[in-house]
Amino acid sequence: MSAAALHIHSLDKRFGGLHVTRAVDLRLHAGDRLALIGPNGAGKTTLVNLMSGVLAPSGGSIHLGGEDVTRRSQAERVRRGLARTYQITTLAMRLTVLHQVEMALHERDGLSRRMWRSIDRLPALRDEAWALIDSLNLAHAALRTPAELAYGEQRLVEIALALALRPRVLLLDEPMAGVPQSEGATVLAALQRLPADLAVLLIEHDMDLVFRYAQRIVVLAEGAVLASGTPDEIRRDEQVRAVYLGH
Repeated sequence: MSAAALHIHSLDKRFGGLHVTRAVDLRLHAGDRLALIGPNGAGKTTLVNLMSGVLAPSGGSIHLGGEDVTRRSQAERVRRGLARTYQITTLAMRLTVLHQVEMALHERDGLSRRMWRSIDRLPALRDEAWALIDSLNLAHAALRTPAELAYGEQRLVEIALALALRPRVLLLDEPMAGVPQSEGATVLAALQRLPADLAVLLIEHDMDLVFRYAQRIVVLAEGAVLASGTPDEIRRDEQVRAVYLGH
């Protein structure tokens, strides 16, 4: 059996006397759609920050494709196939969507120091940018800036920039955060069109999205795994219902 795309083992994080991540184990394989849920303060974003290299763990290990990256930098993890989005939009609001995706492709291919080269001399890169944008149903927005787009579309641009890195593992930190309910279906449809072999870990408070999208759900409480299973198993779990789902 091939190595997991992402494997975290006994991951721990302490901030002084505060124990925020407690011996968390998690495996993510190619094609997985895993949701990470839990009440506020459960440690979800801390866990993603540990996976992506924003924070260093106090204990445990992190492997990407079988390689130990526990002490690797964020950039090194990106080069090894890990990409993420953030709760708060981090887009360049005055650059067109197409330009931003092209820049991400330049960075991925090591061309960022040769940006003086006209994009018109790199037709394959421009074609790739258009194809990626179109795959998320953003072709209508390609020549517009994020400042001109609805918030749900801005979230999709962030996903496009992450996908430009050709990740094997994509961490989505609350893609529905700030998105009006009327735009939720647009985000869900885009997530459902992500590459079939991409391993996706989703942090989300929108339970409708979680239960419609995820194949597996992990529930965190006080930094530890409270439960793990299919959406139906999580719905029926009495402890999860009492602690988080509230019914």
